[in-house]
Amino acid sequence: MGGVGAVLSEELQRARSAGAAAQRVVLVEGASDQRAVEALARRQRRDLSSEGVAVVAIAGATNVDRFLEILGPGGYGAELAGLCDEAEESEFGGALQRVGLGTRLDRVTMERLGFFVCVRDLEEELIRAAGTDTVQQVIRSQGQLGRFRRFQNQPAQREKTIERQIWRWMGNHKIRYAPLLVEALDLEDVPRPLRGLLDHI
Repeated sequence: MGGVGAVLSEELQRARSAGAAAQRVVLVEGASDQRAVEALARRQRRDLSSEGVAVVAIAGATNVDRFLEILGPGGYGAELAGLCDEAEESEFGGALQRVGLGTRLDRVTMERLGFFVCVRDLEEELIRAAGTDTVQQVIRSQGQLGRFRRFQNQPAQREKTIERQIWRWMGNHKIRYAPLLVEALDLEDVPRPLRGLLDHI
């Protein structure tokens, strides 16, 4: 097994280990979200592991049912929380209902359960919170500003706003940059869904 299947198998095993050892489990869509959550915890001087919290990437929102079956009321019964993109809100909400964690869930009731929704996605939240100048400084710090400028000059990108250009470019680099953008933020400017999640756990 390789590629996405291997990642999913690995994360399912991590979920089982987390269910057996952790008191609380945070479900996020992918590795970039996981790294961002863990980076913010470090900035808040928190050691999630010692607090009994595990952050598990589920290799895509369509897998949320499988992880909830393992970790939810019918499985390990862990205290759950999570973070998802706006497009996956109904996927997460439906899965929570199917395992018995609520009915007719909307964004407000999902947040009460500890599941927070990013407007578009976490990368867009971070870009908006940090501002385009700061994001470009972070890109420069990684020695990639020249590559980004060449990307901006591609025909498909020239007419887009700088925010859209950065967001599109980050799509190919988000695992690297998500924690770096969290590090670059003023703590007062942390995006609401990410801040709410850390406050909840």
